[in-house]
Amino acid sequence: MTWSNQEWWPDLLRLDVLDDNTAETNPYGEDFDYDEEFEQLDLDEVKSDIEDVMTDSQDWWPADYGHYGPFFIRMAWHSAGTYRTADGRAGASGGLQRLPPESSWPDNVNLDKARRLLQPVKKKYGKKLSWGDLIVLAGNVALESMGFETYGFAGGREDAFKSNEAVEWGPETEWETTSPERFEGDAEVGALKNPLANTVMGLIYVNPEGPYGEPDVEGSAKNIREEFSRMAMDDDETVALIAGGHTFGKVHGADEPEEHLGPEPEAAPIEEQGLGWDHDFEEKPGMITSGIEGPWNDTPTQWDMGYIDNLLEHDWTSVKGPGGAWQWRPVGDDVDYAPGAQDSSETEEPMMLTTDVALKHDDDYREILERFQENPDEFQEAFSRAWYKLLHRDMGPPERYLGPEVPNETFTWQDPVPDAEYELVGDEEIAELKEELLSSELTRSQLVKTAWAAASTYRDSDKRGGANGARIRLEPQRSWDVNEPDELETVLETLQAIKEDFNGSRADDVRISLADLIVLGGNAAVEEAAAAAGYDVTVPFEPGRTDATQEQTDVESFEVLEPKVDAFRNYLGGESDDLYDYPEERMIDKAELLNLSVPELTVLVGGMRTLGATYRDTSRGVFTDEPGTLTNDFFVNLLDMGYEWEPVDEDREIFEVCDRETGDLEWEATRLDLIFGSNARLRATADAYFADDAEEQFVEDFVDAWHKVMSLDRFDLE
Repeated sequence: MTWSNQEWWPDLLRLDVLDDNTAETNPYGEDFDYDEEFEQLDLDEVKSDIEDVMTDSQDWWPADYGHYGPFFIRMAWHSAGTYRTADGRAGASGGLQRLPPESSWPDNVNLDKARRLLQPVKKKYGKKLSWGDLIVLAGNVALESMGFETYGFAGGREDAFKSNEAVEWGPETEWETTSPERFEGDAEVGALKNPLANTVMGLIYVNPEGPYGEPDVEGSAKNIREEFSRMAMDDDETVALIAGGHTFGKVHGADEPEEHLGPEPEAAPIEEQGLGWDHDFEEKPGMITSGIEGPWNDTPTQWDMGYIDNLLEHDWTSVKGPGGAWQWRPVGDDVDYAPGAQDSSETEEPMMLTTDVALKHDDDYREILERFQENPDEFQEAFSRAWYKLLHRDMGPPERYLGPEVPNETFTWQDPVPDAEYELVGDEEIAELKEELLSSELTRSQLVKTAWAAASTYRDSDKRGGANGARIRLEPQRSWDVNEPDELETVLETLQAIKEDFNGSRADDVRISLADLIVLGGNAAVEEAAAAAGYDVTVPFEPGRTDATQEQTDVESFEVLEPKVDAFRNYLGGESDDLYDYPEERMIDKAELLNLSVPELTVLVGGMRTLGATYRDTSRGVFTDEPGTLTNDFFVNLLDMGYEWEPVDEDREIFEVCDRETGDLEWEATRLDLIFGSNARLRATADAYFADDAEEQFVEDFVDAWHKVMSLDRFDLE
């Protein structure tokens, strides 16, 4: 076996995650348009085909109770449920459950079989129906086939064909383990470090047996609240999801998994053809998945109040089940038994997980359970909305949603922006506004930083953030330290005055939004800075952004977009609660979320430095005598061997740049500057921009990369 560079040098900065932003991994080709393909589907026909599969029990993997519905619900839930708000990564988009590591997570045991059962449907519709959409749709059809009315379904999840290596799943090196580095507090009951959302490596959420594999209901409730909040779910949504999901099906622990289960799909023999977890347990019912055994109620394929009634109306005691795991059985014999999963003439006693009993013992969760029990219609409504949010949270704004079952309602968690009910500015008005912006009291640096602050909140992972909506003027963004609130207030007041003067002077219906004006101001400053360096460039500008209201903005939800580090503005931040050791690691993480390549990252950092667009206008990293002029001086001076670099603090975050001959202090720098000379690949890219004949290419590449970031959230232009 040949070792990779990462194995030779484990501390090497990972840049390969940015390569996926330029590589073509889709076998359908670069001209493939999934949206167009999906719109050709007859969704009713697709759902009918899925329902046919649902009740056609296969000998090679027999359905519990003759119905695959609960199995498909688990598949859809475990696909969408990986989403976490901290970085917007994972979730159902991309169909990532069919790729490692999710394909082989211990919590996904036997979901490879669920996807294989749906293979005939995928074969029939081919590229018109992605696995990402099919998995989610199967969960909806399963609920509907068992008597539940779902809130809707939206297509539009184009498949990935390569694992997302940018997702940080945790510091552990073994499945189903937990290290102290995963938490800020005590392991398994403390605050998770960002960007994590699951409390145990390889589990979707929390340990169903309880923290440390013990039946600790208090600790389990704390973990549930911590974890579900990291999916942007409140207490009502959390209880609705758990109670609604556990209304159906059962868990499988006929015996101890480690005694009988074979290797996971990614470690299985080649003849298994991508299937894993082969088992040699021959006794009926013969299923081993979680190691916990039993249904939650006596009607496992029917939407009803059985789960909530059982949980609240019976006392439960912890026991070790046949799979060797902690589970809970009812006290007494007055509980209704469920039919056998494979033989309806047999019966099986209902059980509860520690995570179920935890809901009953937590005062706030119990109050919600009791309210749902008294108001079944409210429970139905709450679960339908929470389920819809769970499945669609990672899809971004509603204009990306496809199909006839998309609800008319727009939700705050979709970060809505209003429609532009006016005529957009044209070339003449754009030129007039640029002149007004550049003749105002605002500096190039202020215009650039404000545009960057607005646009760079975008995350390609879940399509959140960006300049559209002008949310930089709203809470929480206007108060973020990285945005320099006092200076930002001054800039926004000036921009607002320009907007009002322009809109108020028009006799026609042409208007400019503040969101458009913020971007236009940055563009104008870049053009003027390039002109000062001797280059005539035009930054493309497409109007159409609108201004959201504070009521359309979920403050708590947007807090997670606040940068801990911003390499582009040379902002190091303060104490961090995440897993990253060095600022440059956060730089790469942000570049991946912005869908940037290594060259795009490089030119943007270099250009922002020479533009003087640094946090609090510090001179750190501004390696030029002409700040505000778009030159390649950052690279010229960074790579100049006439200088030497020395750290000035124990953290080795701040450095002094001195003349080698005289010892005179020339500049200050941060790790976010020096990494472009230290890391071999970044230095190789910087080499392309520091040469005497490279400046024009640098300016052109900066303009292209700048426009890309300013336009990342313009789904209306796609």
